[in-house]
Amino acid sequence: MTDQIQDLALGRLPFDDDDDMSLTPAGLQSQRMLTLRRIFALSLCVVTLLAVLAGVAIVFGVDGLDMLEWGILACITLSAPWTILGFWNSLLGLFLARTTRRTMPFAFIKDVETPIRGKIALAMAIRNEEPQRAFDRLLAMRRSLDRTAWGHRFDLHILSDTNIDEVAEHEERLFALHRDTLDGAGHAEYRRRSLNEGYKAGNIWQFLQDRGAGYDLFLPLDADSLMSADAILRLVRIAEANPRIGIVQSLAVGAPAESAFGRIFQFGMRHGMRAFTLGSAWWQGDCGPFWGHNAVIRTAAFKAHCSLPKLKGRPPLGGDILSHDQVEAVLMRRAGYEVRVVPVASESYEENPVTVLDFMTREQRWCNGNMQYWRLLGMPGLRPTSRFQLFQAIMMYLSAPAWMILTALGAAKAVVDPMMIFDGVLAISLFALMVGMSLTPKIIGAIHVMLETGGVARYGGKRRFFAGLAVETVFSILMSPVIAVHLTVFLIGLAFGRKGGWSGQIRDAYGLEWRTAFRALWPQMTFGTVVLSTIAVFTPAAVVWILPVVIGLLLAVPFAVITASPALGQWLAKRGLCAIPEEFDTPAILADLGASDTAPEMVA
Repeated sequence: MTDQIQDLALGRLPFDDDDDMSLTPAGLQSQRMLTLRRIFALSLCVVTLLAVLAGVAIVFGVDGLDMLEWGILACITLSAPWTILGFWNSLLGLFLARTTRRTMPFAFIKDVETPIRGKIALAMAIRNEEPQRAFDRLLAMRRSLDRTAWGHRFDLHILSDTNIDEVAEHEERLFALHRDTLDGAGHAEYRRRSLNEGYKAGNIWQFLQDRGAGYDLFLPLDADSLMSADAILRLVRIAEANPRIGIVQSLAVGAPAESAFGRIFQFGMRHGMRAFTLGSAWWQGDCGPFWGHNAVIRTAAFKAHCSLPKLKGRPPLGGDILSHDQVEAVLMRRAGYEVRVVPVASESYEENPVTVLDFMTREQRWCNGNMQYWRLLGMPGLRPTSRFQLFQAIMMYLSAPAWMILTALGAAKAVVDPMMIFDGVLAISLFALMVGMSLTPKIIGAIHVMLETGGVARYGGKRRFFAGLAVETVFSILMSPVIAVHLTVFLIGLAFGRKGGWSGQIRDAYGLEWRTAFRALWPQMTFGTVVLSTIAVFTPAAVVWILPVVIGLLLAVPFAVITASPALGQWLAKRGLCAIPEEFDTPAILADLGASDTAPEMVA
């Protein structure tokens, strides 16, 4: 079995009639091989799901399944596949990381001095953001590019959709002040739209219609984006060496954060994303995702094939598409261009939300956008993998209410059948299995770090790394149900036409007042209290098993306030807890920006 996986990872086909094999558009991989990989990954997920469902049916089916139990089974069917997919993506990624570097044949360019032939636009879309932060990042990228021989190949474009006059005036002053530096070896422009049609996607699209003809490639940036010249040039060289790659990106990781919430969240994401992304890229191949920024895109192909349809009906589910990136990815692949992820962390950065309330707002906006994908599943000409990616994006958000309904049904079951007889050992095993699979990406990511030479040292040494793992695990357990309840409430409102907000994000650490947190999180506390009280009254023995789900709901308000505390963020930073490697070995691009002021002392 291991040999078969190794063959698939290395691109070796288990048959000989491959003289006339069909390759992906860029000629990088065999289509037949990618099909085998996808069948293999799908089989792992389906078999695991069937095993879980069979176990649940056995637990509840001692005396037959009633309506509540069928509902529980249905909720698990909706929610478990995406946990299982994350489990297998991470395991596959760890296996590949330890056995081969040939999984992505285009990703490891040796000739780093290959000339840059084309003209590239760096296009930063901003809307009501704090202008100084955005301009600081553009200035750092310009200086980084101009330190290479290829700065003249890059122009900077600030694309403002700001509709607050004071913010817009600040943007204009900063552009005038820094115009010479932003020009650098190339050219820089600032323009502000009077009509914010189509949100960010419309902003980028209008730029391409107006100015895109002058650029072979473009690199969309968010206001929090930061990329070193090395990271940019690597993606540009991949695109120029492979004319049938339409979109290429590497992992965009969190920059050092000031807030405790952002710091703990990005610590988990940093090690948790690597194996997961490698595993998913292994079977996605030429049908990769697009995350909307920090990617190099072929301009002519994008303009010709990636115009977003306007959905019938009114917002929130009609009108302009909010989550544009995945739609653009599937349209690019439909047009015969590959969409590729280089599954390695490079000096490509973004910023994470600074409080759980900001995180909820971002998730709400993404959820709204992904629910629009229902109307796009039937688009003609999509590759099966692309269609699955749209469906997966929908179901990842529907799994949250499925888990919450499952919790409510469990409480209802305790009321109607408090003396229920079931196989306790199997029930406990299934519970442990699902909790373990949900944590697998983080666990596998930690194992990946520990297996790398010097991996733990890059996080500040063993004590800091393992302390960070403990803090982040508790953090994730507390936060997950809070977000799930929020998305459940939002989806109910969405079905009745409730619109989500769309504005600039707060990126500096700030404290939350208790009443602000309570106003936002009382539904979580109420739901957790009702569930726990019901279980405690009717099935007291089950309280210990429901606590991992409801404890985060009961503590939602103090969790939000404490993790937002700037003082806690400073305390963690001073001790190097939940630190990322850049805090101990600061890259030039971050040093230039000033995003990492003082590196904590290394501890073995």
